[in-house]
Amino acid sequence: MTLIAASISPYVHGSADMEMMLWNIALSVVVAVMGFFLKGKIDELDRLGILLNKTREEVAREHVTRSEMNTLVDKLGDRFDRAFERLEAKVEEIGRTKS
Repeated sequence: MTLIAASISPYVHGSADMEMMLWNIALSVVVAVMGFFLKGKIDELDRLGILLNKTREEVAREHVTRSEMNTLVDKLGDRFDRAFERLEAKVEEIGRTKS
């Protein structure tokens, strides 16, 4: 009886080993595919981080600061004030010549 059990034993272990090897191959392929996609996503995230930093640098370089804007608005206001003063002077001059 032990001879029969000993002779059956390698077949049972052989199919279990084969099944285990197939599962190992299948899981290795799944992990490899997941790793490939994960690496792609990490590379894309790094690329987007670099682009974000470049965008921040460009925004800081090309846009005016609040103090510069206030100075420009003050200059523009002064220019409008002088233009309105000249316009009022012309209107008064026209009003005096018609009277």
